[in-house]
Amino acid sequence: MAQQDKRIGLGVILIGIGGLFLLGNLGLIPWEVRHYIFSWQGILIIIGSVFLITKPDKTPGIILISVGGFFLLPEILDIPGFSIRTFWPLVLIAIGILFILRQRGHKPFSKSNKGNDIDVLDDVNIFGGGEVVINSGNFKGGKVTSIFGGGSYNLVSAKLAEGPIEIDVFAAFGGSSFVVPPDWNVKVEVTAIFGGFSDSRRPSSETVIDTSKVLIIKGLVLFGGGEIKSF
Repeated sequence: MAQQDKRIGLGVILIGIGGLFLLGNLGLIPWEVRHYIFSWQGILIIIGSVFLITKPDKTPGIILISVGGFFLLPEILDIPGFSIRTFWPLVLIAIGILFILRQRGHKPFSKSNKGNDIDVLDDVNIFGGGEVVINSGNFKGGKVTSIFGGGSYNLVSAKLAEGPIEIDVFAAFGGSSFVVPPDWNVKVEVTAIFGGFSDSRRPSSETVIDTSKVLIIKGLVLFGGGEIKSF
């Protein structure tokens, strides 16, 4: 979807939300309807709709709309047995499924080697973490999984391989940080739900960004975060 179409879609959603608030304040919307629209389930559906329009990856938007609808429909249909307490077990089950799917066919390396010359990163942090220094002269990216934990990855001495290099990040109640040279061309395409992922580098006016190679950090962050920084 083009950026102009995204802005138009986002504008329509904002107008719709503002209109609902206005009609509610004027008493033109029944209380029962307002209760559903402005509940936490309704807010998840609204956020999910925004993600569907503004994000190239539609998965987070679908997840938010599905979760909101899953808990809102039982209230509308008056189905007993559903509550917020069932949400957290479902989250843990979903995280477990994602964790298994992401690790199939991958062999994580040992953090005991602090001078890693590996070309592909594949690291897992569960209820813990540590610092990994990568000195590869042909770094090809990889993936990082953090659940109730996190790690720090020092790429200052590494060199990127040819072509766009991707690091796939998944964090749930955790996060990760990447230390890269200030002249690297880094793009962040991480979707954060109840969290964030930022590029905190502050290149000086003398820093020349190397546009010949690019590092793309993408993935999903749930109730967690991440950061890109440089010394």
